[in-house]
Amino acid sequence: MTMMLFPMLGNERMTNAIAERIGSAVGKLELRRFPDGESYIRLHSTVAGRAVAVVCTLAHPDDRFLQLLFTARLLRENGARSVHLVAPYLAYLRQDRRFNDGEALTSRQFAQLLSAEFDGLVTVDPHLHRYGNLQEVYSIETEALAASPLLAEWIRDHVEAPLIIGPDSESEQWAGAIAGHIGAPHVVFTKTRRGDRDVLIAASNLSAWKGRTPILVDDVISSGHTLANAAREIHEQGSPRRFASRSMASSHPMPKQCSGASAAAW
Repeated sequence: MTMMLFPMLGNERMTNAIAERIGSAVGKLELRRFPDGESYIRLHSTVAGRAVAVVCTLAHPDDRFLQLLFTARLLRENGARSVHLVAPYLAYLRQDRRFNDGEALTSRQFAQLLSAEFDGLVTVDPHLHRYGNLQEVYSIETEALAASPLLAEWIRDHVEAPLIIGPDSESEQWAGAIAGHIGAPHVVFTKTRRGDRDVLIAASNLSAWKGRTPILVDDVISSGHTLANAAREIHEQGSPRRFASRSMASSHPMPKQCSGASAAAW
């Protein structure tokens, strides 16, 4: 018997695409909110003895987590053999150490919460900077998929003479991987963060790649200011007004400064 998938609100299209690809059934889950914001959840599928997976991207996790937790527990209460989580974007990985005294190490706390509710986790390009892999923080089975090969194929097929650019040192792993797949050059800028929405980008000299199409690559777009500032630096060096921007995950709309770029999120 194949695994049954259950979409959380806003994840229906993605769940149907996954189910079609792997030949799984999509279960029926009724989800809505009462006027005061509390969740109503009702299961309309039989899950006794079945392996199930909940599909839920975790952008804006604070708004989604309780409903996700209630769903996982409801599936277990109705006899699901195992409950897995498919979260293309996995939140709470940026706080991977205490930068100041008294800070919550939310990456580990969030991992403990999810590990207590699910038997396994599948995600895409998690923001692993100081952790070597997800098993350092999650106590359940995890699978981290890579979007780099697919993004590289798209760039190869649609962009002539690409130059892959990472806006900061943390993006090196993704920029390098994409560039390596298609044999394109890549460079990485330097970022100084002065606040959640205040970043300073120091761009590399791009004169050696004049005539190439810059493609910005980062794993997470939170406020969009890092990409916006990197885009400005590229423009100031005389690159074409329009260029491509690719990211693994996005949790906010891009700011107006990026209106000259073509941005897409997984």
